[in-house]
Amino acid sequence: MNRLSYDWLFVISAFSEKLPLRSGSSRLESPHYVTSLASLFLRSSSRTHPLAPAVLVLAVPTLVMGVAVPADASPIVRHETAGTVAPKPEQQRGALLQTHAMPAAIERDPFGATSAAEIEATISAASYSGPSVTDLLANPPYPSFSLDQVAQVALQYQGVPYSFGGADPSGFDCSGLVLYVYAQFGISLPHSVSGQAASGTAITRDAALPGDIVIMTDGSHNGIYMGNGTFIDAPSEGRSVVVRPIYTDDYFIVRVGI
Repeated sequence: MNRLSYDWLFVISAFSEKLPLRSGSSRLESPHYVTSLASLFLRSSSRTHPLAPAVLVLAVPTLVMGVAVPADASPIVRHETAGTVAPKPEQQRGALLQTHAMPAAIERDPFGATSAAEIEATISAASYSGPSVTDLLANPPYPSFSLDQVAQVALQYQGVPYSFGGADPSGFDCSGLVLYVYAQFGISLPHSVSGQAASGTAITRDAALPGDIVIMTDGSHNGIYMGNGTFIDAPSEGRSVVVRPIYTDDYFIVRVGI
């Protein structure tokens, strides 16, 4: 090893011990350190070797490029403004819980899950090719009228989809369901709520039996009474024939066939 190398090692070793440092920092984090080191090296080495200045020119840029700049010395990485206090973990958790608050409880309608029978009825409705109302009136499968039998026949059509103007098992509207069921007993009814209301006799609610016709007072809807305040009906678009509670107190009962 030549004299310049010895001088260089000596200078680094000696200077590393003598240069004062700031608390919490390393020596190479200070540009002042590099400058002082270069100055000391130049003074100690130029007397012993003529190439010392050239070595210094090559070494100093390398040291300067390798200096780590403290985070608190760079204005680019300091995003906090004066007086800003970082939120505590408890505050962060509270904000997160408020942002992702649990939704309000979901209310369910009074209807149960679709049964296998209702699914089968929906599939059958799509491919229905059976008798029409006209066919049933010409040859009724139940020639003897019975209210209880009317209710039992109506239950067969649970799950059939609602269809405006529909009057067979491919799709029913409300009065279409009633007239199709009654047609199977040889009773001809018009395809309208008001027409069916006028085709029978109004009776008291206390006298109502399963198989009677439920008529909404405003003439907007009807169905077949099933007892205990329930009826079977074709509710509306997107829904299917179902047994459910009578949803309003504005209704009356009509009995046909008496």
